[in-house]
Parts: sequence; C-alpha cells; structure tokens
Amino acid sequence: MRSEIGQQAAEWSVARWFNHEGDLRLQDLRGRVVVVEAFQMLCPGCVSHGLPLAQRIRETFSAEDVAVIGLHTVFEHHDAMPPHALEVFLSEYRILFPVGVDRPAQGGTPETMSLYGLRGTPSLLLLDREGRLRAHHFGVVSDLRVGAEIASLLGEGVP
Repeated sequence: MRSEIGQQAAEWSVARWFNHEGDLRLQDLRGRVVVVEAFQMLCPGCVSHGLPLAQRIRETFSAEDVAVIGLHTVFEHHDAMPPHALEVFLSEYRILFPVGVDRPAQGGTPETMSLYGLRGTPSLLLLDREGRLRAHHFGVVSDLRVGAEIASLLGEGVP
C-alpha cells in the first residue's frame, strides 16, 4: 500500500544501514519528527542541495525532537553505486546520520521508492511524531520552507 499525505507512513524496506547499528524502523522513531532525504550519490541535485539540506536540519534541530534519515534509492546506474562505494561517499561527505540502502525490486524501482511514490531524487519526506506522512517534496526545496514545516510539526500537540 502506497503512503499518502496524512496517512500512516509505510515502513521502509532497507537492505543495509550505514551509520547505525542493526535495523532502524519507523516505530523506533515515534515521538520525533522524521526527515527522510531520498538520494543517489551520483545525483547532482542530491549532492548540491538535498544532502546539504539534510545536514543543516541535523545541525539545527535537537536529535531528541527531529530524526534525520537518509535513503539511498538507486533507480539508475546500479553498477556505479554499490554499497561499498556508498560507504566511501558517506565518509567523504561527512554524512553522519543513518542512511539506509533502499531494497532493490525486480521491476527496477526500489521498494521504498515505490511505497512512497517517489518521482526521483532528491526527495524529502516529513513525518509527524505519530508516524504520519505530512510532506513530500521532489527536487530543490528551500531551507526556510522545510524549517517552517518542521517547526509546525514540532509545535503540534504542545500546550
């Protein structure tokens, strides 16, 4: 079932995690706003906009309130982006937040990419504290807009 805005987010399908021990599930992140940056390491927009934005979010908001997660979702040039190359990429770009490798599917589109209806990379997803999908951005999105959306989600349910 595909995740839609306002509905409970589907659990991601990750083949391997970097910068995190063991599995990381959405349920583990309940109570925090979750920012998911879907990227490919050979995507120019991801390298110049998406990943730097995710890093700024991680630096700006408390980890107790906002979890930043990367999703390496390879839908093209598969041979050029194996996990060992991603490991080097993450080290070189000093990406310290957890990054999951989207599980490949038989049809070519990775499983989590299909579950969320991602059109490409970079894509940014925002989930509220209850695990509902609240925003889905494709392409470049401004820091100001994402920051305002995160602040709004943080303020929900707070007296």
